Amino acid sequence: MEDIYERSIQGDITREYALKLVNSNPFQLFDVANQLRKDIVGDEVTFIVNRNIDITDDCMIKCGFCSFRKSIGYHMTTEEILASVKEAVDVKATEICIFSGVTPEMTVEYYCDLLSAIKSNFHIQIHGLSPVEVFHAARLSGISTVDALTDFKKAGLDTLTGASAEILVDSVRAKICPNKISTADWVKIIKEAHEIGIPTTSTIMYGTVETWEDRINHLLILRDIQLETNGFTELVPMTFLNQNNVLGAELSPSSGMDDLKIHSIARIIFGKVIPNIQASWIKLGTKLAQIALCCGANDLGGTMMEDKISIAAGSSYGEHLPREDMHRIINEIGRIPVERNTLYQKV
Repeated sequence: MEDIYERSIQGDITREYALKLVNSNPFQLFDVANQLRKDIVGDEVTFIVNRNIDITDDCMIKCGFCSFRKSIGYHMTTEEILASVKEAVDVKATEICIFSGVTPEMTVEYYCDLLSAIKSNFHIQIHGLSPVEVFHAARLSGISTVDALTDFKKAGLDTLTGASAEILVDSVRAKICPNKISTADWVKIIKEAHEIGIPTTSTIMYGTVETWEDRINHLLILRDIQLETNGFTELVPMTFLNQNNVLGAELSPSSGMDDLKIHSIARIIFGKVIPNIQASWIKLGTKLAQIALCCGANDLGGTMMEDKISIAAGSSYGEHLPREDMHRIINEIGRIPVERNTLYQKV
């Protein structure tokens, strides 16, 4: 296993080598990933006080894994969104996460007006949208995606989410989200964001119809982007939740072992290139998230306040994890809790 550690540090994990890791002894894999985590980012476990705001459950994309489309039937007004932001500010949150569907009225102008309204009223970082929202807003407004991103930045968007990535393999996307943007378009928009100074997260949604080879290819695409732009702040692995969606009728959730392996293998593939890997407590539950933090991950995500999307898909771990619980969960595994902002600066 010493060979794995050295190859990771040197940035020499090839596709073929990564595929061999999938079938290696998982517990040795976890140990190497944990040592890499310790040497690259230390014993601090970061978290952010934030709020998710899902502004609508209306969406034309109709992804097979989505449980949220029309699940409630609502579209928040700007005033309602501002009220939600105020609730986040009142608990000293440093970030709001804006998520939406794709609808005909969600143009570049719509988003710019919303971003400007938030920034005019509150001093808080806006982490929002994703390449698919950027793509469709730009198309609806008749401008390029880079121009749309530039307008969003001027209006107040601080960071772009790396959502809508799912699995960056077009044959998989054709099965789970055929109406979504292609891998090439996702990569293009992410690079454009990085080039004009908008950092982004990166994500992988695993556990549907993809193979381990597809997962490895996805992670290598993210690594290549980061080597070119250095614009990713973190990786957020998200396990597929199978309740109340089309794909869930045919698929079971991923195993806990697969959940841990994806965090470990991501740590090994990325090495120092993407140093922050999140264990999503709302997807994994706090107990498995604790174990993931001992298998390569170093971040526990956000306090959230709400996550209608995960709840609709079957998450049963709640929507809010206050600061005190973040500290407790991290202290229980002998690590050091550190509150951060979106850009992983200590608060």
